[in-house]
Amino acid sequence: MEEKWNLGTQAVQGAYRPKNAEARVLPLYQSTTYRYDTCEELARVFDLEQDTPMYTRLANPTTDALEKKICNMEGGVGALATSSGMAATTLAVLNILKAGDHILASSTIYGGSFTLFTTTFKDLGIEVTMFDPDSSKEDIVKLAKPNTKLLFGETIGNPLVNVLDFEKFSAVAKEIDVPFMVDNTFATPYLCNPFKYGANIIIHSTSKYIDGHASALGGMIVDGGNYNWDNGKFPCLVEPDESYHGVSYVEKFGSSAYIVKARANVMRNMGMTASPFNSYLTNLGSETLHLRMDKHCENALKMAEYLKNHEMCTWVKYPYLSDNKYYDLAKKYLPKGASGVLTFGVKGGRDAGRKFIDSLKLVALVTHVSDARSSVLQPASTTHRQLSDDELISCGVSPDMIRFSVGIEDVDDLIADFEQAFNKIK
Repeated sequence: MEEKWNLGTQAVQGAYRPKNAEARVLPLYQSTTYRYDTCEELARVFDLEQDTPMYTRLANPTTDALEKKICNMEGGVGALATSSGMAATTLAVLNILKAGDHILASSTIYGGSFTLFTTTFKDLGIEVTMFDPDSSKEDIVKLAKPNTKLLFGETIGNPLVNVLDFEKFSAVAKEIDVPFMVDNTFATPYLCNPFKYGANIIIHSTSKYIDGHASALGGMIVDGGNYNWDNGKFPCLVEPDESYHGVSYVEKFGSSAYIVKARANVMRNMGMTASPFNSYLTNLGSETLHLRMDKHCENALKMAEYLKNHEMCTWVKYPYLSDNKYYDLAKKYLPKGASGVLTFGVKGGRDAGRKFIDSLKLVALVTHVSDARSSVLQPASTTHRQLSDDELISCGVSPDMIRFSVGIEDVDDLIADFEQAFNKIK
């Protein structure tokens, strides 16, 4: 029945279905472990023959319901919650890559992901080539190597707010026969479903719009079940896993092989586990996802139009502005709206931008993004300050850029706050 529900209904009632006299709201199972009646039954759990929780590092009933909800929203075959969005990215990659492998990744991804790819993965022996996502299909394919094992991009780039050309990326992935992984954080399942456009694995920082209230860290990996892992490139999913009774994930779990291995192998060994309490809060927040995203999109477009026409604003980027470079892609892949994040520059450059930010009263300066409350920051001096000037340029981050995460407040109050701040730097 649930698979026929619209996404708004899934957000409110998906995954958790209480039986007679059970709690109407998904309970918080704040327990590390679970009791079993017999050794035989617990053994079946360890042998991956029985899908019930035995230790919260691997599974928890509260987290399980959240996983199933997001999985259903995205249309996947399975999902795995993690302790943060960065944990989701790390685990999703390390589930299939090892030293000696190579990644092709969009250069306009979140600064933390950029550093993870170019520093931490490099230290682990995984090579990464960053490229301009606006490059032609042919030029991207030329970057592939015999050891290339993954293509990575973001639906909406952070902070450049560029829109991913799914058709092109999917074609590249198919031509070089590697999985296509997409960070769908800014779009959420409500605005975009990457599996419909050729993605194989989706990741989220649920700390952002899915939670929606900046109250709970978390991440999510969703498996589309639509990639042929038995193509000779991923023996870790095909050959027996000697650390887990010699199981072949592809042979035993078929289309769910990737997500089962992520849980049974990498999560077991690395422990990037979602807190049950955070899963509880995230699930509560997700119940209004569809309502909030409509308001975020509405407010962001109004603020983008306001800034575009303001004498103190030198430029503004938002995909739903008709003259934006990514307008056509946004309409194609984000028909409900282009999310709630935009960027702009203030007349006077970096220093004027800082003074503008310091003068805001309603809109806060925070390092977070994509929650109900409006916020700003200057990426070059905060989230991307670890990058060199050349890396900043490759990411599209200019020194004067201000990232504006538009909340769900009354837009007239947001405009009034911007007006008083602009007046202080004229």
